Amino acid sequence: MHIEPVEIYSDASNAAVMRHLGRRFPGCLIQGDSLNILVSALTVVQSEASCLSEEAADELAGVTEKLTQLLEHYKATLLSHGLELLF
Repeated sequence: MHIEPVEIYSDASNAAVMRHLGRRFPGCLIQGDSLNILVSALTVVQSEASCLSEEAADELAGVTEKLTQLLEHYKATLLSHGLELLF
């Protein structure tokens, strides 16, 4: 872990927008529990989405995979720093 300054454009709950110095574009901070809820919801939709076209199903699978990887990175990072998962 390290501490560095960031520019905070919005600190709205579950919608913080901030930019690391040296980065061109700001990012959106998603709380871990909210990310977990999004991944769970997408997984349910994906399992029930038999009526989607092949292209739409592929797009859904891609989004689900990317967010799942982000969630796994979040979990691994917290655990590697001895922090407990709250979901």
